[in-house]
Amino acid sequence: MFEKFTEKAINVITEAQVQSKLMHNASVQPEHLLLAIVKQAKGISLKLFKNSKVTFDEVKKEVENKLRFEKSEKNPSTVPFSDEFKNLLKNTLDLASKSGNSYVLFEHLFISAISESSYNERILEHFKFDIPQAKGILFKLVQKKSKKLQHPEFEDSKDVEPPDVNTANLFEDDEGTSKIFERAFSKLADSTYEILGTEQIISAVLEAKNFETSKFLEENGINSDIFEEKLAQQTSRQSEYDINRVVFTPSAFIMMDLALQTAKELGSSTIKPEHIILGLLKAKRGVAYDIFKSLDVNDDHLVHGILKPIEKQMPQSLTILRLAKKEARRLGRNVVGTEMLLLGVMSEGMGVGFKVLNDLELTLKDVRQVVEEIIGYGNEYYDKEIIFTKRAKKVLEVAWQKAKKHKKPRILAEHLLYAITTEPTSVAMKALEQLGVDAVEIKQGILKEIDRNS
Repeated sequence: MFEKFTEKAINVITEAQVQSKLMHNASVQPEHLLLAIVKQAKGISLKLFKNSKVTFDEVKKEVENKLRFEKSEKNPSTVPFSDEFKNLLKNTLDLASKSGNSYVLFEHLFISAISESSYNERILEHFKFDIPQAKGILFKLVQKKSKKLQHPEFEDSKDVEPPDVNTANLFEDDEGTSKIFERAFSKLADSTYEILGTEQIISAVLEAKNFETSKFLEENGINSDIFEEKLAQQTSRQSEYDINRVVFTPSAFIMMDLALQTAKELGSSTIKPEHIILGLLKAKRGVAYDIFKSLDVNDDHLVHGILKPIEKQMPQSLTILRLAKKEARRLGRNVVGTEMLLLGVMSEGMGVGFKVLNDLELTLKDVRQVVEEIIGYGNEYYDKEIIFTKRAKKVLEVAWQKAKKHKKPRILAEHLLYAITTEPTSVAMKALEQLGVDAVEIKQGILKEIDRNS
């Protein structure tokens, strides 16, 4: 039976058994379940009790008074379920099925506990607890969302025009990167051009020999001298100008936008030379890329070589994003939405984000179950490139800004979890709400965990 119960639901049943044993009762009754629910209530359920000033101690007095004659002469290691409790569990399973859920949630047990026992109802009415209102709220939480073949957050963006990028973000934080751009602008001033292109930026990267990326490129036959020689042979800048832009050439703009996105996905709060090179290799356009191709450079080899040392450092957010992609594949998706980022935080299992959610009694199993019910399974091909929804990208942007604000060199789990709470209508927050957790609890938990570690 209990294989269909979430861990949170099983915990509350276990707590009901504990309370029955502590009271030396002969069996577990529905009143014990109500007491356990009050004790373990979180999020919306806790608010319902607080609104009527229902407390564990006061409910315990009422339950002890009701069951004072049902004492056990022995002190068994386990207390059996009463027939009334067994019927309550059976009705809870039926309730979950009727509400379209594959699993029994904490809220299903809450609804059954205030529906199956008239004495439970009397206890709550004593506190002027509004049972009809509570049931209405709880029913909304457990209602199954219709499954969609397409991801709920997926937006079919066929617009090839590069997105807006705050160019101030590209220069202001990392000292090494700012020097690269100073050099790039100097090269632009010495040229006959007015707009910064990929060739000036990459040329400046290659001249910065103190960076591991520059050394790696030189090992692969791309150094400053060779690049400048090839650049001198270029007679046209046409590949920089597919569309009209200012400040950067369009190709440089796209390269830097991809570099910014790559920095976020690799967990860095600043853009570094390796991100610029990866941005160029993703963009596959511009004078600099034309030069790379003329040198018979293998894109995949360069990407692998640049990523290898980054991966060895095991950045927390990179691990989370990889786990998020793995969760997407598991559900037959090639789209990472906010809910996959949430699952990534849970799967990582060590960061502040995980600890906060774990303290709120969430488990990876429970979050997975709710996410599956909301988005269902897709049928996307596994060999397709994993892409991020616009909402997931917004979460990454907020996390990136949060890391920068707190002067952290890398995006951490707590930054991603905080960023998720800034998207109240996202799939991730819908999943959390169904599990009885709200944004305020998460933010408070993050602050508490950070204070504890500082």
